[in-house]
This record gives sequence, C-alpha cells and structure tokens, in this order.
Amino acid sequence: MESIGKKKPRPRRSFTPEFKAEIVELCRRGDRSVGQIAKDFDLTETEVRLWVSQAEVDAGQRDLTSSEREELAALRRENRRLREDVEVLKRATAFFAQETR
Repeated sequence: MESIGKKKPRPRRSFTPEFKAEIVELCRRGDRSVGQIAKDFDLTETEVRLWVSQAEVDAGQRDLTSSEREELAALRRENRRLREDVEVLKRATAFFAQETR
C-alpha cells in the first residue's frame, strides 16, 4: 500500500557563485531574516546559513573551526610526507637509471 502524504525528495540543485553571493548580501543587509530569505527563494535555511558562514570565512571575518584547523594540519603533514616520498623516488630513479648504463 502506498504512503499518502510522503513527499518525493527534491532533485539536487546547484547554484552559481553569483546567486550565492546575492543571497549572502541579502542576509547581511538585515532587511529580512535568514529564514524568510530562504523561504522566498525556495532554499533551506541551513543551506543559506552555510553560505553566509562560508562567505565570512572567505572574507577573513571568521576563523576556521577547531575541527577544520585539525584537518588542515593533518593534510599539511600528509602533503609534506608525500612530497618527501616523491623526492626519494626521484633520487632512486636517477640512481637506477645510471646503474643500467
């Protein structure tokens, strides 16, 4: 039996950076609440809040969260280790290339 009243999930949408910037600017003006802007443009409130947060981070108005800092540090360590591995492999390749001559 079918469930009456169950909504179909909305297809995933993508938005241009210009559209996101326009929505963020509307939120910053303060004329309307984030919830009202989200409702007016058929967006989720969470999505709009994430765009505003990301715009603040991008503008340097807000620091990274602690989990983002930890992830960044871990990625930098991994990147450094991988660069060192590549350097060792380059030297090994050059060494073995000379040996075969």
